[in-house]
Amino acid sequence: MSVKSVTHLNFRGDARPALEFYRSVFGGELNAVTYEDAGNVRNPAEADQVMWGQVIAGDGFHVMAYDVPAGMPWDRGENSFFVSLRGETAEEVTAYWEKLSAGATVARPLAPAEWAPLYGMLTDRFGVVWVLDVVSEYSG
Repeated sequence: MSVKSVTHLNFRGDARPALEFYRSVFGGELNAVTYEDAGNVRNPAEADQVMWGQVIAGDGFHVMAYDVPAGMPWDRGENSFFVSLRGETAEEVTAYWEKLSAGATVARPLAPAEWAPLYGMLTDRFGVVWVLDVVSEYSG
């Protein structure tokens, strides 16, 4: 038996553009079901918002997202989570960094760190904090 953890991001009206952006960064396939598609429209203004969506890429990247309805509480919070993206090569991680950093606020530029050949942190244009690094063995 195996288990898989998938990051599920919650938005207020930005799920589709966020998923489209992540597909442009990571490739893969985007699937989205709107509240209207699912027959679950409670607020006509939200009919075209995403009730369930995901991007799955061939390299294993997988993220899910939806738009929290206005009738439910939602607060993005501060430092509530990071999405950690770990690659095996500097080239792979740098390519993702370059795409994710479009319109982002960089907290720590992608550069060598004491614990990794490359490490960087940014907040993308949708408010999601990403931590990218190149996997290395920890020697304690």
